[in-house]
Amino acid sequence: MHKVDLRADAKEAACIERRRNLERDRKARIFNARERRIGLDEQVLSRQVKERQEHESTEKLRDQAFATDMIRNDKIAELLQQRQEKDARQFNKSVVEFRKEQQRVQDRREFDLYDPDTKRKSLPARVSDEDPRMTVSCLQRFEGEDLTCEERKKLQQEQLREWTGEQAAEKDRLAMEQREADRLHELKAREMDQRAVEMEEAEMSTRKALNDAMKEYNQALSKEKAAQHQRQAVEEQDDNLTEISNNIHGDLLSENPEVSQSAFGPHRVVPDRWKGMSPGQVQQIRETQEAQRREKEQEKSQEREVEKEWERRTVAVTRAGLVMESQLEKKKKQLAKELAEQNRQLAAEQRARQEYIAKEVYTNKPSMDYFNQFNTCSR
Repeated sequence: MHKVDLRADAKEAACIERRRNLERDRKARIFNARERRIGLDEQVLSRQVKERQEHESTEKLRDQAFATDMIRNDKIAELLQQRQEKDARQFNKSVVEFRKEQQRVQDRREFDLYDPDTKRKSLPARVSDEDPRMTVSCLQRFEGEDLTCEERKKLQQEQLREWTGEQAAEKDRLAMEQREADRLHELKAREMDQRAVEMEEAEMSTRKALNDAMKEYNQALSKEKAAQHQRQAVEEQDDNLTEISNNIHGDLLSENPEVSQSAFGPHRVVPDRWKGMSPGQVQQIRETQEAQRREKEQEKSQEREVEKEWERRTVAVTRAGLVMESQLEKKKKQLAKELAEQNRQLAAEQRARQEYIAKEVYTNKPSMDYFNQFNTCSR
């Protein structure tokens, strides 16, 4: 919309009319004894009370919402704390289980050094006749002793018992056959006797062959045992020489300092391989300690100088404070005197002014014309 230019008198007349209407409404509102309240506006007060109640209810709802949020946050925090405690307990439990399963004492590398059951777990000095640990110096086996004497005697007795049984059975059978042959074939007695002699010779040759085979087997077994013993002695001697050479030329007896260097850094060492510090390292540590001692003494001397300076400053500040305090006391006394003098002068002036007002100013009394000029307009 475009602004319409009005005449100046029309604008002025509209403004005057608007002011008159406002003045009329103001008089009607102020001069109405039913609605007018001296000093207070009831509608404004009621509106303010209503706004105050709404504000209080809003604040109450806001406080309740904050309280609800705080309770919820507390519950969430408590649940989080319980979860953290549960996770911590579970983690500690898993660590304990892992240590029980994967880090047992008996699985340590050096457990054999302090195992309380070492004697129970170790083998006896002699387990059997073929024990490879039995060397020349073990004093458990000697050359020339018949170690299998008891077993061999038992075997021979068993064989003799079997042969005796076989012979007895054979003789019984032969006797039965002989009696039967004598009863049935008396004419063939000589032939049977010859046959018995032949059978006996065959038995003797068989026994001789069996004894020869047993003798050859025992000789071969004895040669094999001797060769095995010799081979074991040579291997054991080689192992002993190798072990002695390794110990002599090893890092343990030669005290090689490079062995004690840790893989985690040049400044760290392996405790079970470390043979102590070198003279250069000891001298370096002593020099470092001496430098630290000198630095400490220098710091202490500087601290003593600083403390002395602070003491001097404290004494100077204390003296200056005492001087300033005495000056302030003097100034306070002077100001108190000046203030008392001013108060006496003001009291005299006040009394004179009160006498002037009572005697010169408030001498006339107001008439009715003075009171009738009120309540004639809204201003």
